Parts: sequence; C-alpha cells; structure tokens
Amino acid sequence: STSGILNLIGLAGSEDITKSGAVLDEVQRKEAIKINSSLQTLGLVISKLASDPNGHIPYRDSKLTYLLQNSLGGNSKTLMFVNISPACENVKESISSLRFATTVNNCEIGTAKKSTKIDFSQFH
Repeated sequence: STSGILNLIGLAGSEDITKSGAVLDEVQRKEAIKINSSLQTLGLVISKLASDPNGHIPYRDSKLTYLLQNSLGGNSKTLMFVNISPACENVKESISSLRFATTVNNCEIGTAKKSTKIDFSQFH
C-alpha cells in the first residue's frame, strides 16, 4: 500500500518588523519574529541536508522544520513557492525572499525513490 502526505504552509517570509506595524502589537511582533526564525531554520536544515545528510539535522529547532521533517528528505518530493511584491517599498523584503529561494534552490537534497501510478478511474 502507498500513502502520501500533503503539507501546505503559508508564511509571511522575511518580514521587516518595523514596516509591518507589528512593533505596536506585541503578539504580532512575536509572531513575526517566530516566522523569521522558522525560515532561517528551514534554510539551515535544507543546507545541512545538502551538505551532510548523515550528520545532525536540526529539525527540532523550529516547529516548522519538525513538522516538515518527513517532507524534506528521503522518499519525498518538495516544492516551494516564493511570492514577492512588485512594489518599490517592498524591494528589501523581495530581495531577501529571492536570496532565500536561490539558496534553497541550489541545494540538492536527494530524489524520491518510489514512483507509483495511480488509477484515477476508480474515483468516479
């Protein structure tokens, strides 16, 4: 039998806390800090998987990477979308997001090993 997991995660990445207005609201400020920290940890985990897959991978350093542990290596396929803003006032965040995407894209973390053809006719 074959099973699969689909994770859909949306993050407000590379947030500039002072621009987001989160400075005024303590809860939003803490949330923005945690999002940025999780993204840093995700980048670190992906880099470690690429450079030393048999070494210590810090999955437990953030909830995000802990939850994505089974989707980041081994017998899995991972796809990441990075959304950026065309607005001039967001150029700093857009560049930061593109740098993150470039770093992640340059990492080879392995390929999925099993491919199963699904007969969709049984779902009619």
